Amino acid sequence: MNRPIHRRLALATLALAGLCASLAPALAQTAVELRIGFQKSASLLTLQKAQGTLEKKLAPLGASIRWVEFPAGPQLLEGLNVGSIDIGFVGEAPPIFAQAAGANFVYIGHDPAAPEAEGIVVPKDSALRSIADLKGRKVAFNKGSNVQYLLVKALEKAGLTYTDIQPVFLTPADARAAFEKGAVDAWAIWDPFLSAIEKQTGARLLTDARGIVPNHAYYLAERGFVQKHPKIVQAVFEDNAQQARWLKANLREAARIIAPVQGLDVEIVEQAIRRYQYGVTPLTPEVIAAQQKVADTFAELKLIPRAIRIADAVLAPQ
Repeated sequence: MNRPIHRRLALATLALAGLCASLAPALAQTAVELRIGFQKSASLLTLQKAQGTLEKKLAPLGASIRWVEFPAGPQLLEGLNVGSIDIGFVGEAPPIFAQAAGANFVYIGHDPAAPEAEGIVVPKDSALRSIADLKGRKVAFNKGSNVQYLLVKALEKAGLTYTDIQPVFLTPADARAAFEKGAVDAWAIWDPFLSAIEKQTGARLLTDARGIVPNHAYYLAERGFVQKHPKIVQAVFEDNAQQARWLKANLREAARIIAPVQGLDVEIVEQAIRRYQYGVTPLTPEVIAAQQKVADTFAELKLIPRAIRIADAVLAPQ
């Protein structure tokens, strides 16, 4: 007597299985992979990656993460421009060079100014004692990075111009090698590389950015991704804010987590993260104006091919 019921149940089960199979491709298409461009020197993102907190926050949204590492900001911006990442975190100069070159991205947030986290150093036994002493000297830095603006403004403050020095364009790893070999006279660099060269070789700081430039850092994204996935971006920023608070309250423990990833001693990492300020916030008119000053300076020096408006790359609040 139960055979018809069992037969109907079996047919219903098969029908449900068929429905699930037909829906599987559609469900797979709705899953989102967030590709985050980062540098190991970006300590907060490195912490987020190591802790796995962002993956947990994005899981309910059906999103996964792929972390894509870059050696410096200019290379990260190129990755954003060619579509290999969706969101990235860089200093103030790389977005300006990228925007002037026609890259398609938007500013979506920034960290507070951190002028202590970048500087210009010389070897400990160098005869150079001030920025003015750099006239005619070889100064290494990553072209298009935040320290290029620091260098320009530090020279200006010392009564020199950018043309008074010999720029040597090198990535952080190559610049350190050149610095230690004596192939360059000075190095403009950011933390944690700055703290590392100071503590490991006794390099002397000619100046950091205090009183010269603010040294903001920015979160950038592909415009279409932000417009299509605002909840994912919001989750990224919520996790960022939570991890920023934890880091500042647990500097030593945070340094222990970050140090192995960056390949540095805990003491070096702790000094570096003390110098940075963390916690992403939307861009204010004041921050946009400060970034516009960087762009205008680079345009005046013909370091970029054309003048740009930062506001053109700022996404309106959603």
